[in-house]
Amino acid sequence: MLIHVVEAKYISGYKIWLKFDTVDEGEVDLTDVLLGKVFEPLKDQEIFRRFTVDSKAGTIVAPESLYRRAKASNQIWH
Repeated sequence: MLIHVVEAKYISGYKIWLKFDTVDEGEVDLTDVLLGKVFEPLKDQEIFRRFTVDSKAGTIVAPESLYRRAKASNQIWH
């Protein structure tokens, strides 16, 4: 069974409240998973708190950090 995030709210720091399609909900602290270069932009809490719920993927996403990363490496095509 795949579980999807249906709602998410920023709490503080790197903590997010999540509601799942199972009707369960809870808080997660993502501090310990923001490791490595790929997550470096998300260490900026202003960027981190801009996450959204992608209803098709069923999870949270932070497209701004991906965009900035691609732009910085000149990998944005028009």
